[in-house]
Amino acid sequence: MKVLVVEDTEDSRIILEDLLRLHEKEVESAVNGLEALEKARQNPPDLIVSDILMPEMDGFEFCRQVKRDNDLKKIPFIFYTATYTDERDKELALLLGASKFVLKPQDPAKLIEIIEQVWADYINGNISVAGPDEEDRTVELLHSDSLNRKLNEKLLELEKQEEDLKQASLVYQSSSEGMMVTDADNLIIDVNPAFTSITGYSLDEVKGQSPRILKSGRHDPDFYNALWQDLLNEGMWQGEIWDMRKNGEIYPKWLTVNTIKSINGDIHRYVAIFSDITEKKQNEELIWRQANFDMLTGLPNRNMFRSSLDQELKKSRRDDVQLALLLIDLDLFKEVNDTLGHDVGDKLLQETAHRISECVRQTDLVSRLGGDEFAVVLTELKDMSHVDDIVHKITKHLTEPYYIGDEVVYISGSTGITLYPNDASDLEALFKNADQAMYVSKRKGRNCYNYFTQSLQDAAQARLRLTNDLRGALQNKQFKVYFQPIVDLKTGMIRKAEALLRWHHPERGMVEPREFIPLAEDTGLINRIGDWVFIESVKWAKHWHDELQYDGQVSVNMSPVQFRTEEQLFVSEWLDYLRKLDLSEKSVTIEITEGLLLNAEPGVIDKLLALRDAGIQVAIDDFGTGYSSLSYLRKFDIDYLKIDRSFIRNLESDKNDVALSEAIIVMAHKLGLQVIAEGVEAEGQARILADGGCDYAQGLLYAKPVEAEKFGEMLKQEKSKS
Repeated sequence: MKVLVVEDTEDSRIILEDLLRLHEKEVESAVNGLEALEKARQNPPDLIVSDILMPEMDGFEFCRQVKRDNDLKKIPFIFYTATYTDERDKELALLLGASKFVLKPQDPAKLIEIIEQVWADYINGNISVAGPDEEDRTVELLHSDSLNRKLNEKLLELEKQEEDLKQASLVYQSSSEGMMVTDADNLIIDVNPAFTSITGYSLDEVKGQSPRILKSGRHDPDFYNALWQDLLNEGMWQGEIWDMRKNGEIYPKWLTVNTIKSINGDIHRYVAIFSDITEKKQNEELIWRQANFDMLTGLPNRNMFRSSLDQELKKSRRDDVQLALLLIDLDLFKEVNDTLGHDVGDKLLQETAHRISECVRQTDLVSRLGGDEFAVVLTELKDMSHVDDIVHKITKHLTEPYYIGDEVVYISGSTGITLYPNDASDLEALFKNADQAMYVSKRKGRNCYNYFTQSLQDAAQARLRLTNDLRGALQNKQFKVYFQPIVDLKTGMIRKAEALLRWHHPERGMVEPREFIPLAEDTGLINRIGDWVFIESVKWAKHWHDELQYDGQVSVNMSPVQFRTEEQLFVSEWLDYLRKLDLSEKSVTIEITEGLLLNAEPGVIDKLLALRDAGIQVAIDDFGTGYSSLSYLRKFDIDYLKIDRSFIRNLESDKNDVALSEAIIVMAHKLGLQVIAEGVEAEGQARILADGGCDYAQGLLYAKPVEAEKFGEMLKQEKSKS
């Protein structure tokens, strides 16, 4: 099939040609009706696809001429148009003898399908290809109507263009952006009102002047040379520039300059559009400060401090000098914050920042890293004794009283110190070293400072290895629960047992709880481990109850971390497990520390009361070593106080410890609590406690912690004696 394509738009014509050739059609094309008519008469096609709106002869007239030509009138004719979309246009097309009237754009596959169908209908004689009669005035009227409509549309388009020009003028006059037009010699010929509002200059004051009248003096000649180079090469320039208003005020603006060229390519005008970005720059400055400075204290924040420290390290390498990094963590700040409120805490941090800053030189760096942690960099150190002097001064200043409103507050600081290049040469290593040294200061009792040493690094690496091993200990069944008897001091019979976690490391052997429990708390592993200890403990309690008719309690220690985790399910899961075992909740005691109850958060209180309401009893472990506030004893309905072993150790030789122990016992009994003494190792200690009215005791005098099977044997032996 040979198809004649008539289309004046080149892109559309090429696309249609390629589409037809892709479907194995022979294609000839023309750009208007006159050219198409001549080509059709010279070499008649099998089918014609024609646009309508074309120069010299439109598609309608071309179709009429084709249908009047006896040699051409039988050729199937398809109109393919995007301009003539009215139903009257379609009616005219069909009256002229067109086989099909198709609107652009059309899916290529669908268009080919239409062409194939028209051709098939033509071959089968199913379509008429004749045009209108020679005397048919209807066609001429429709054609005239169509041309008039298109003429009206063109007039409307011209009116719209005129309206657009008016709108453009209105925008120019009312825009909030300043606009300036200069001639080819870059002399000002027009400005808009916003230009006057921003710069202070009227049109009369700047007309004929060079834009240099606005220069601020903040840019060197190279800046303007680069600007003009871009204008000449690219035809535009855009960027930030500082100019000066008529009143002498220097301000930043965002400027876009475009080059307007004439038809022959010569520069005709320069058009500059600009906006005052003073407020934007101020906001950027605020954002930058918020990103780099602590809003509370005004000190550089962690982000800014790391960047500054990195620069100081580079400078120290270049100048071959030493520096010291100090990390300072405030002691007891959380207690002050929780007790006296965040307002007092904020003022305390502000005063702390001021005190630290007063202790150092202007060349040194001070930062608040976050929370109650501060950092100091002592730069350009020539005499290392200077570090001791500064740290001692900071430590002393932090311990002086803080007068905040009506409150007098006392805190201190724990400081870790590391030196460059002695200890490390990069930022991350220095931070890690100082953190390890600060951790040691905390462990030593706070209000002191420590230098980083290799032994600290070794200890940190050992902790890391132990932490990694701890992660797999539960899965690898390396944990075991031991039980230590708690005896009734009146009868000497075992009435309770404290469950104690033991870790059998495959290489290190038995690992002390004081080594791995803090690691489990720091990593959050204590939650899963604590659940496992509870399940193991009550499982053995159920076994002894069923096998030996043991009706005593099992005490399970709980970490504060277990209460403070967001996970609340452990309470319901524990109670469900007890019900599953058909074991009374009164068979279980949980042991907690005093610190958990001091200013306890609502979530902690809810979990504790949920356990209490279910019937599980509560014991305060290590009583007398913490805050020993009596209010929580009533608030949480505590059942037992456990006197710490530090009071028991010297009972036989220290009357003060005897007095303290007796006071605790009397107080507890007055409040309806029972007392358990820990760490009893001698008969004399047990006798003094019994005489003082203590209810229970545990310690090496009775038995060391033993495996569950061994504890069961002890219960059997005791039962056989009774």
